[in-house]
Amino acid sequence: MSRVTLGRVAGVFGIKGWVKIHSYTRPIENILDYSKWSIAARQPYEAQLLEGRIQGHGLVARLTGPDGMPIENRDLAAGLVNAEISVAQSELPKAPAGSWYWAELIGLAVKTPEGHSLGRVTRVFENGAQDVLVIADGDVERMIPFVQGPIIQSVDTAAGVIVAEWLPEW
Repeated sequence: MSRVTLGRVAGVFGIKGWVKIHSYTRPIENILDYSKWSIAARQPYEAQLLEGRIQGHGLVARLTGPDGMPIENRDLAAGLVNAEISVAQSELPKAPAGSWYWAELIGLAVKTPEGHSLGRVTRVFENGAQDVLVIADGDVERMIPFVQGPIIQSVDTAAGVIVAEWLPEW
């Protein structure tokens, strides 16, 4: 089953087992829409989200531990710090037409309109202005803004190809 990372445990919150969550979703609270999280801790496990809320500029949550019982103390919660949070890709809602989840773009081949290979998408990040594709082609790494129209001309996930108006020498 394919999984999609939606965030990570960023720290502990208080003394009753709550954790701070760094969410990769937009808006950040969308991660709270999923009741079951896979936690990639020292001992990976399936956690139940018991409670979650916005706290200041971030999120906090109360989870179950590997034994299925609520985590109720700071020491157990501290063992989850830096653990990635993922859900089954099948749990994600269908992306609107013309939109893709970053996980869908990773691994796709990127070509110019003329058919020159630019490499494959290895990761995607946001720089504040737009999403950016990181493309690897052997030892060459390119960063291409994911701007539909002038730069990204088409995305075909079924064929595994993105067509980008980008010169191979850039």
